[in-house]
Amino acid sequence: MNIGEVADLTGVPAKTIRYYESAGLLRPGRSSSNYRVYGDREVQTLRFIQKARGLGFSVKEVENLLQLWHDKGRSSAQVRALAAAHMEDIDRKIEELRRIRETLETLVRRCHGDERPECPIIEELAK
Repeated sequence: MNIGEVADLTGVPAKTIRYYESAGLLRPGRSSSNYRVYGDREVQTLRFIQKARGLGFSVKEVENLLQLWHDKGRSSAQVRALAAAHMEDIDRKIEELRRIRETLETLVRRCHGDERPECPIIEELAK
């Protein structure tokens, strides 16, 4: 298959597929004329990457997950540790987003939202 066919099959844009290749996550074969050639293995790998990225794993984390996926001698503890660390990162981001939302909520409540130029949102941002 060529990159367009794989993009259609997986829903991953060709540009993203090329990015994953440049990041070392995907290694398609090459034809005699040096065109990328994708088989079932690359499609399966791309779907794995897509699912992992959908869960918010970074490209580096996906690289680690791919290594573990291909290592039949891995322990599930390694995979679990990687996923648990990712969950901790997500929890930190959620807490940060909560604090941001609380701040914005306070500012929005304080803003009259009328024709006056005074605005606590702008004033806070200008500090």
